[in-house]
Amino acid sequence: MTISDGKLRHLKALSNARGVIAAAAMDQRGSLQKSLASARGVDSKAITSEMMAEFKSIVTRVLTPHASAILLDPEFGLDAAKARSRNAGLLLAYELSGYDNTRPGRLPDLLPHVSVKRIVDWGADAVKILIYYTPVEQAAINDIKHAFIERIGAECEAYQIPFFLEFVGYDAQGGDEKGLDFAKAKPAVVKASMQEFSKPQYKVDVLKVEVPINAEYVEGSSVYKGQRAYSRAEALRHFKEAAAIATKPFIYLSAGVSNSQFIESLRMATESGTDYSGVLCGCATWKEGIPVYAKQGAKALEDWLQKEG
Repeated sequence: MTISDGKLRHLKALSNARGVIAAAAMDQRGSLQKSLASARGVDSKAITSEMMAEFKSIVTRVLTPHASAILLDPEFGLDAAKARSRNAGLLLAYELSGYDNTRPGRLPDLLPHVSVKRIVDWGADAVKILIYYTPVEQAAINDIKHAFIERIGAECEAYQIPFFLEFVGYDAQGGDEKGLDFAKAKPAVVKASMQEFSKPQYKVDVLKVEVPINAEYVEGSSVYKGQRAYSRAEALRHFKEAAAIATKPFIYLSAGVSNSQFIESLRMATESGTDYSGVLCGCATWKEGIPVYAKQGAKALEDWLQKEG
């Protein structure tokens, strides 16, 4: 692929000396608010904007010396962006809703007070969009999503800022995305999504993708739960096939799984010879700090992040 000097400059700011994107994600909003409320035993409305901003700032301050970049959101994360280490680039989320999107068809929307111009003005090195996507959704629904991504790609192109597209698969029939049936369907969903959004009309610069398998259903994996969706050899083949489809650089997201499950997935990606360009990992790194902050406060969270996070 070819890339402009302007976008390349930003991508270098998001990468380490080897050109690898080793980024942390801290752009969760509704899901984080609910998790903090649950851990504290209160209604989610009791979790204030100040608490959200404080949590994000602590995570950013402690983790960014060890990361090449941090992904934040403009709603609660702009103060945190100022707390990041000098070595860390900045990605900002543009979508209205993150992992708590339950609208019919999981249709996306944008933050109404945000534009790519404003993201650039806030000092970001990339625009990130999360979209729920499955190739087996109604064609009319996916057509809306395709047009949505085309518009954002054009906006990023105009301002010469890299466009990171994160797509997360789902069951269009409302089934359990953590269950065995979806685990069996997941490789096809991930591969079709990577193929679709590698197309030039979207102007995506980096694909932020799920691993194409669920490691809990890989027989013999370190996190195997006893139900088999694939052998290890089959899982490795899915990694290789998905990587071969992409015509853009891609990085893996943790999708809210445990740290042990994410690391096992990366082991398989490496074993398969997948040429991924890095990771953008959030919950897997810091989610165990949520009850620490909720029950013990800011200092306890900072201590936990220094030792565990």
